[in-house]
Amino acid sequence: MKVIVVDDHPLILTALAQLAPALGRQVTMIGAADRDAAYAQLAAHPDCALLLLDLALPGVRGFELLADLRRDFPRLPVAVLSATHDRATVDAACAAGAKGYIAKTASGDQLVAAVRRLLDGRSCPRPELARSTSPIRLAEIAMLGLTQRQDQVLRLLAQGKPNKMICRDLGLSEGTVKVHVSAILRALNVHTRAQVIAELARRGVAVDAHGRRAH
Repeated sequence: MKVIVVDDHPLILTALAQLAPALGRQVTMIGAADRDAAYAQLAAHPDCALLLLDLALPGVRGFELLADLRRDFPRLPVAVLSATHDRATVDAACAAGAKGYIAKTASGDQLVAAVRRLLDGRSCPRPELARSTSPIRLAEIAMLGLTQRQDQVLRLLAQGKPNKMICRDLGLSEGTVKVHVSAILRALNVHTRAQVIAELARRGVAVDAHGRRAH
């Protein structure tokens, strides 16, 4: 069974691949970073069972691509996997034909449950999934022993952002960001950025998509 993940952040694909065994079936995650790659993968894998689409792709409007995919592949279930999950965006995506809407802030269990439902031919919950996740709490940050700045880097890292984007968002040098990322890896006892996302999902910890600290 094949799932195409259209997202320009490779860490998202890696994290999903690490969660795939929990689906209880043999699932292969196939990545595509943009519109052209998505169509190329669909041509190469006509037996694809599901496509997960990030709305924030470079060089294309997400809703236009969603509409094109629904037009060109009417039998293929397409679900949105996005860091943006306000009601207006969710409603617009579902109205455009999305089979479901999964927030990137969903816990590992929630994400697995949603993908399993989609592979079974069912729709997954709409806004409820996005609202039901729990942002990282102050107690969890304290237990990890992270500083406030490392907390901010962790939130952006967990969204799949590369170091250069984290530098831009936080106004930090690349060297400083690398130091903070190294500290985060040690705190979570992992070795790669992809493992950070998988470990947060394993702990059932979700990250606020806007990088805000929960109170």
